[in-house]
Amino acid sequence: MESIDAHIAQDRSELEKARNAGDTAKAAHLEQELKDLEAYKAHHPEETADPTPLEVYCDLNPQSPECLVYDD
Repeated sequence: MESIDAHIAQDRSELEKARNAGDTAKAAHLEQELKDLEAYKAHHPEETADPTPLEVYCDLNPQSPECLVYDD
């Protein structure tokens, strides 16, 4: 993906396909990913690049050990 908007649009399309196919596990995964991407976009309205999963996770969980940054 090159933009967060394109990623969100693709997830919405894939979510609709998963719901129509009755694939509840994939639909649940896509719903959560879509929710997280939309929250990331709300926190970073000026950002247009598609964030990595780690960037999204750390934006939503800044105190998680994986996201802490230490200055030496």
